[in-house]
Amino acid sequence: MQERAFDVVIIGAGPAGEVLAGRLAQHERAVALVESELVGGECSFWACMPSKALLRPAQALDEARRVQGAREAVTGELDVEAVLRRRDQIVHDLSDDHQVPWLDDRAIALVRGHGRLDGERRVRVGEETILALRAVVIATGSGAAVPPIPGLAESRPWSNREATTAAQVPPRLLVLGGGVVGVELAQAWTALGSTVTLVEAGPRILQREEPFASQDVVAALRERGVDVREGATVIGAAREGQEVVLTLESGETVAGDEVLVAVGRRPLTDDLGLETVGLSPGEHVPVDDRMQVPDRPWLYAIGDVNGRSLLTHMGKYQARVAADAIEGGNLRATRDDAGAPRVVFTDPQVAAVGLTSEQATERGVEPVVVSHPTAGTAGASFVGRGAPGTAQLVIDPRRGVVVGATFTGPEVADLLHAATIAIVGEVPVDRLWDAVAPFPTRSELWLKLLERYETDTGR
Repeated sequence: MQERAFDVVIIGAGPAGEVLAGRLAQHERAVALVESELVGGECSFWACMPSKALLRPAQALDEARRVQGAREAVTGELDVEAVLRRRDQIVHDLSDDHQVPWLDDRAIALVRGHGRLDGERRVRVGEETILALRAVVIATGSGAAVPPIPGLAESRPWSNREATTAAQVPPRLLVLGGGVVGVELAQAWTALGSTVTLVEAGPRILQREEPFASQDVVAALRERGVDVREGATVIGAAREGQEVVLTLESGETVAGDEVLVAVGRRPLTDDLGLETVGLSPGEHVPVDDRMQVPDRPWLYAIGDVNGRSLLTHMGKYQARVAADAIEGGNLRATRDDAGAPRVVFTDPQVAAVGLTSEQATERGVEPVVVSHPTAGTAGASFVGRGAPGTAQLVIDPRRGVVVGATFTGPEVADLLHAATIAIVGEVPVDRLWDAVAPFPTRSELWLKLLERYETDTGR
């Protein structure tokens, strides 16, 4: 059996693994990056990038129709074939040839194949054993979870992978789950011509966000023709010929040509050899704030696989922390929790960071919540005056700092980073008055929100 040795072996070449490999290469470490599929991972090929490619054309068209002058120039409908071609270009036709030169330029060894732990500091890839002189890092990510609903697994359901790469528009699409994946792809495929039914077991979609965010997105989906069923539990599924039928707890049935299951994610650790180092296959890999597995100083886990924050940008954040730890530094991951910045790329978008008002109350804060219409600035007229949306800050009046922010409306994602800086930096609200927003931009929402806080509290 062939053996090779490297300073660090990384299993998984998604965004987190790539960032870690690049940082370690800067320190002249010998790095092996093990990948069984495509360099770039889920986000690049089957999730973040293709889903946004499917969403954006309809959103650009909607924006043009909101703006007088541009509205009159719009004479046609979406070119569905062109949208799908552009999606394929963005995912490079599911080829990672464009990614590999980046690794070669940094002398990072790409090992193609399925990597499994084989005891301490050992990784098996096929017939080869790779030794890690310094560390092994697990960065295998997550896959779609399929709930144990009778008949569902046998109905040949779509995961995000099939839903983001489909070559044809399904005439009727059932979406099971009203989280980020469910609502984004429901809106994308209905814009491309599918008749979509979205079924959410909970009382509302996007349950982790503010209730007004859920309401705004539900309203937009229904306006576009999506049949949104909230509080609807699926108890059975069956594929009957070319049709999929879901049975609801109420006794009602809904039918479609395909069913997308978007109820959550599971760590890809079933066949990773965790049992050879005393860990449990199929579960998240536990880590501390340095991304180190307890009692195993040579083993790290970053990204979705550790379950701390299932967001691409947080996996990259963790990669920076892990690289520092491997090099003997003292960085800690302190912001990769439920309050991490997050965006739902529907129209209206939902952009949020920090705590919701409910979460703040649960943590013992007596929050002051201030809000203002997202369209309520001069700059908003340039994306279509009157577009729906709300901007909200959750403020801890005792400490005088912002602890949460949520924005809904067209293209509000770009408003989020200022809120993230305010929250992470614990910038006093009084100091935010000196961060003057330029006119005429939508950033003047900050001025409106501060004025509302001043009025509501008499400060």
